[in-house]
Amino acid sequence: MNNTLKIVFAVVVVVAVLIVAGFVYVNKRDKENSVVYLSTGEVYVGKLSHFPRLVLDDSYLLQVVKDTTDPNKNNFQLNPIKEALWSPKHLYLNRDLVIFYGPLEEGSKIA
Repeated sequence: MNNTLKIVFAVVVVVAVLIVAGFVYVNKRDKENSVVYLSTGEVYVGKLSHFPRLVLDDSYLLQVVKDTTDPNKNNFQLNPIKEALWSPKHLYLNRDLVIFYGPLEEGSKIA
């Protein structure tokens, strides 16, 4: 009976270690430059992590700005969130408002 208890305890410890290692791996892997499009129409760019919730760090807000010389032309502008009036340390995203998100290519203009 004593050996059975030791085996069960060892299995529980191994499973717990694997679960923790999986969470650490997923969180570390997900911290990459990503774009997030919300149902509100806002587009954010930053380092996205998924666990335990969607968090965007080093984030920027992508805005469309009318060209002052040509009213038919639009320009895109990235504004750092840390320079915003409300300047949060992290952006915690509501999953219900996220339309899509994805990693940025290394060679893209935004990355």
